[in-house]
Amino acid sequence: MPLVDMPLESLLKYEGRNPRPADFDAYWERAIAEMKAIDPQIELRPSEFQVPYAECFDLYFTGVKGARIYAKYVRPKHATSPHPAIVQFHGYSGNSGDWSDKIQYAALGFSFFSLDCRGQGGLSEDTGGVKGTTLRGHIIRGIDDHPDQLLYRDIFLDTAQLTGIAMSMPEVDPERVGAMGGSQGGALTIACAALEPRIKRLAPVYPFLSDYKRVWEMDLAKDAYQELKDYFRRHDPQHKRQEEVFTQLGYIDIQYLADRIQGEVLMAVGLADTVCPPSTQFAAYNKIKSKKSYEIYPDFGHEGLPGFSDMTIQFMLGL
Repeated sequence: MPLVDMPLESLLKYEGRNPRPADFDAYWERAIAEMKAIDPQIELRPSEFQVPYAECFDLYFTGVKGARIYAKYVRPKHATSPHPAIVQFHGYSGNSGDWSDKIQYAALGFSFFSLDCRGQGGLSEDTGGVKGTTLRGHIIRGIDDHPDQLLYRDIFLDTAQLTGIAMSMPEVDPERVGAMGGSQGGALTIACAALEPRIKRLAPVYPFLSDYKRVWEMDLAKDAYQELKDYFRRHDPQHKRQEEVFTQLGYIDIQYLADRIQGEVLMAVGLADTVCPPSTQFAAYNKIKSKKSYEIYPDFGHEGLPGFSDMTIQFMLGL
């Protein structure tokens, strides 16, 4: 088969290249405390889209830095309560999508929550206010400011806050909540389960936002990672601040959150993925200490992986 990265036996031993900030744990404990201190001011509005066996709601809450965050919420009408729930996260620049892929879980007796990432293709706010460039990407938003200003810090916290809201719903069993998503959504699934460790099952697909330095060294800072190359070309053309920049990115590198996960993990990887290289995905996977497994697609890249949606449903039925 074509080899765009390491052989699988090497991937399973790879530990990552990006620097880990010395105060990484304190950084995230401070962030979680900030999130927990917020009055979320939850608002539920019945959606225009409805089906006979479920109720569909537009859910709004206040996240860190005062942003109003949107999520779709579907709950089954006739399921026993409390029942299991899923939180879902979308790909980079997208949104929570149509209702149609969410109601299938309601038909199985799950409540289902799907986040719009702040400042991307949906309805959630980006309150902005950072120093430095904001050109072309959320990875580098806040990179020339205090680490607390990194935008993905706030997005990671939004995922955990939404999950806490889901767990607080009287119809949801907080001990039976799962998380899922692909690409950016896969990264957010890992970050969410790290910051809200009560998540019991998670199914990330080719997770993004991992091992940034490895991406750059492979000359794959393009497509979803293009902003890394753009940043250096415009703001540090001789890479004099290279170590500082990658260390700052280390605060939002999911590989360093992965060891906090307590739930069971099922990850899908395409070995021909040149958007999120397999080694960067395994940098996170190899740090997970909880029960875990992976599904490999040797000839597939950053695209639909046949059968994995069905595997995910079967996996989540174990909640």
